[in-house]
Amino acid sequence: MKMSKSKKIRRDTKRVFLKLGTCSRTFFYILNREFGHPLENEECAADWLAGGILQQGYQCGMLWGASLAVGAESFRRFGDRGPATGMAIKATQHIMESFINRAKSADCLDITSCDFSKKFSIAKLFFTGKVWYCFKLAEKWAPEAIQSATEGLSLDQIDLPKQAISCASETARKMGASEEEMAMVAGFAGGLGLSGNGCGALSAAIWMNTLARIREQNYKASLSDPAAEKILKAFYEATGYEMECSKITGLRFKTIDEHTEFIKNGGCAKLINVLADTNSLPGK
Repeated sequence: MKMSKSKKIRRDTKRVFLKLGTCSRTFFYILNREFGHPLENEECAADWLAGGILQQGYQCGMLWGASLAVGAESFRRFGDRGPATGMAIKATQHIMESFINRAKSADCLDITSCDFSKKFSIAKLFFTGKVWYCFKLAEKWAPEAIQSATEGLSLDQIDLPKQAISCASETARKMGASEEEMAMVAGFAGGLGLSGNGCGALSAAIWMNTLARIREQNYKASLSDPAAEKILKAFYEATGYEMECSKITGLRFKTIDEHTEFIKNGGCAKLINVLADTNSLPGK
């Protein structure tokens, strides 16, 4: 990437982050515009993936936002959810590698040293100056995110499964998602890019629920979201208060095919149903 373009991206990233307010929405926004396809409602719905999935400290929101963008672009390029799912997972893995090289961790808690579940945690983030570190990280990683996303979507397709399945996409499907929306969340599979970390199906459910409320004009941005918190509560009750994919499944998926077979054979079916049913929870 040319130095002049890289500088412009960095400058614009800080402005966008300050305007939009969350890292997850910022990177969904930035990559969508790089690909030439803005998705305002879908980007807004990514807000609650910030802070490591509803402020739980797991994977940084920048990663969730970037993964949504490559999922959307993968579907546009293939026009078929099967191969688009596999490519979204591969591209997400490529993005994660780039991010970890820059941030030294994928997790919000490691990056910010802030436990958002504790009182005054946001104030602490500002007081310690860590919030400015997030802005600087976003500014530095943005050109690399665009490059890694572009490269990830151009990876060799020889070993790409024609009918890949993602746990996140299956959750979205049961919540009424379109083919495109299922492809958007596909990279969340197996704890985001099969990494085994914070559950991708949970993130898909939070995103889908928020998107539905935005479209119904029944959503207002705030510092907390009761509907998303109900989803998280139902999730924790179903998993015995485990968040990480590798602990919930007892597996670390080495390939897309392994994950596909796991879901085909009923893996996480009960959890996916619980998450899908959160659309009917009181107070949605």
